[in-house]
Amino acid sequence: MYEVELKLPASLEDVRTRLEELEATPLGGVVQEDTYYDAPHRSFPDTDEALRIRREYDADGTTEIATRLTYKGPLLEAASKTRAEHETGLEDATAMHATLEKLGFEPAAVVRKDRERYRYDDYTLTLDRVGGAGTFVEIETDVGTEAEIEAARERATHILERLGLDAAKQVRTSYLELVLEGEP
Repeated sequence: MYEVELKLPASLEDVRTRLEELEATPLGGVVQEDTYYDAPHRSFPDTDEALRIRREYDADGTTEIATRLTYKGPLLEAASKTRAEHETGLEDATAMHATLEKLGFEPAAVVRKDRERYRYDDYTLTLDRVGGAGTFVEIETDVGTEAEIEAARERATHILERLGLDAAKQVRTSYLELVLEGEP
């Protein structure tokens, strides 16, 4: 599977208004806490990979609703944040954390996001407040083959234009990198 994603800094209020005008389907809000890991056998920043445990909570951040382990491969193209992604659910984040540490993986950073999600066409649009990085809009969809990436990216660009956003202003830097850049 490939995740085709574009991310831009944006005024969330303006985008929310446009999404309502376009009759996008609200999917609700969540709080996500992502713990990223460094590998003992290679540098993920150097290889442009990521391994994380994501703990997802309800919109007020009090009740945990899901926990997932995700591997993200290197970016596949210059025009978007498209990459191979493998993800699975976890029953116990604490046990997975302990397992990764026993294998030599070390926590690198934690990124916290308050997210408001919408569905429009076959895309998920997320309005993000990222601690230490700012406010962003993400648009993403999953495709099964590399041959589908370009068409999915072009459709995402068209949707962004309908929202009054310029896809040329996209940020290909991960939230993890943005947060780490902001640290003293």
